[in-house]
Amino acid sequence: MNLNKYIDHTVLKADTPKAKVQQIIDEAIQYDFMSVCINPTWVSFAAEKLAATDVKVCTVIGFPLGANMSAVKAFEASEAIKNGADEVDMVINIGAAKDGDWDLVESDIQAVVDASGDVLTKVIIETSLLTDEEKVKACQAAVRAGADFVKTSTGFSTAGATVADIALMRQTVGPDLGVKASGGVRSIADAQAMIDAGATRLGTSNGVDIMKGNVADGNGY
Repeated sequence: MNLNKYIDHTVLKADTPKAKVQQIIDEAIQYDFMSVCINPTWVSFAAEKLAATDVKVCTVIGFPLGANMSAVKAFEASEAIKNGADEVDMVINIGAAKDGDWDLVESDIQAVVDASGDVLTKVIIETSLLTDEEKVKACQAAVRAGADFVKTSTGFSTAGATVADIALMRQTVGPDLGVKASGGVRSIADAQAMIDAGATRLGTSNGVDIMKGNVADGNGY
């Protein structure tokens, strides 16, 4: 198993300076990670630095609250793609999910999927804020909207990925859709447990520690 190719090497904190983004890019090149996952303001910079590599540029949309208007999310995705994003990770309208307004959840996802065209779209459902029933319905909405992945977490809410949530999401979406575990993946053991449960991608700021066989501290994504 090429564990490196499961990893979206991530830095999303608000106070991230350019030097940290450059570090993440350099590490992603060194370890040949699947992507760097960065805020939209850094997409052009990362795309330029990674142009001669096979490391993808992933960015986040409607992040981290998911409470933007659908048209804003669609515009944000479109602009990110123009700037060089290869993948977009959008946050659902979590309030609509809590209200049981699944038509709005689905149409919100659909707006970003449509704006993204052939660019891979991952849907962050923020599992820590949802009941199991809501997690299932959110995943089903993502499938109906034509998303490529469902993803557990922003890493900025009350908790990150769990093995149980990954298993539930995989069971819901079936064998073909991607499932991304994000938040709290800090070791090879964590990574393997998520993959065994059905994850096909791992969002983590601890990619280097994982590849070195270390256990990262609890302060990362």
